[in-house]
Amino acid sequence: MAIIALLIIMFIAISFGAKDLTLRTVWAAVFQYNPELTTHQIIHELRLPRVLGAAVIGAGFAVAGALMQGITRNPLADSGILGINAGSAFMVALSFAFFPNLPYSSLMAVSFVGAALSTGFIFLLGSSTPGGLTPLRLTIAGSVVAALLHSLSTGVAIYYDLSQDLAFWYAGGVAGVKWQHVKLLVPIILLAIAGAVAISRSVSLISLGEDVSAGLGVKTNRIRLLGIVLAIILAGVGVSAVGSIGFVGLVIPHIARKLVGVDYRFIIPLSSLLGAILMVVADLAARMVHPPKELAISLMIALVGVPFFLYLARKERRSLS
Repeated sequence: MAIIALLIIMFIAISFGAKDLTLRTVWAAVFQYNPELTTHQIIHELRLPRVLGAAVIGAGFAVAGALMQGITRNPLADSGILGINAGSAFMVALSFAFFPNLPYSSLMAVSFVGAALSTGFIFLLGSSTPGGLTPLRLTIAGSVVAALLHSLSTGVAIYYDLSQDLAFWYAGGVAGVKWQHVKLLVPIILLAIAGAVAISRSVSLISLGEDVSAGLGVKTNRIRLLGIVLAIILAGVGVSAVGSIGFVGLVIPHIARKLVGVDYRFIIPLSSLLGAILMVVADLAARMVHPPKELAISLMIALVGVPFFLYLARKERRSLS
């Protein structure tokens, strides 16, 4: 059902925009592309890679969030909230300042390095206090590091006069996604999601507790490391293409958990589909609110994500009291 819903929503998203096109025209442009027709060019060169990019990146963000929530047993975990996206964005800002003509494949690698460094620092900071790493400390450490990195990114943008160039990354959006991006994004994100599915059973056991997973023979440290690496890849690659978009990885795994239970063998695949749907719908809404102008896609997602985060935080505070 989720697959069918995603396909329908993607078809609708390709059909609507600054220039409305009939469903017949969209169908012909997708399956019988004629490069001499302007309407076909609009669909094939602009809307199709944009919608495909939104879907695959949304799936990546959602699966990254599901992995982080499972391996850390932290319901507030998300690549944006934990500062992973901020690390990627900071490295992108440095790249714009010192290597403005960096090709996209290299920018993707730099974004991944930023995500990895920020994640390592967050875990080190969260575990440095007596009592070790807890979900609450991890969330606080991630928020602190994210605020620090956002401030540094802003400082780099001001000093090197990059405000215009970085506006896209701060706001987040898929308008700049082209076929050359999609060709790199799709295989990397799909392979990382496949890796997440492969370790999903172990993630389910880890989410039940350290003693349970260790008693059942799960190599918890190895699975945690692999899960973190996969989450970093998914978040870093996504940020390199669309900027720092938060809350997808926070909201979607909770919805998936409500629908299929606590087994990550089902949570991760469903999260990928729901994440894709959310990003495509958010992009469509950003285009349709005030055409031909576009709103930031991060704003549309934040309208859902912020209230949901406050609800979860309130719920967690009650469970701790």
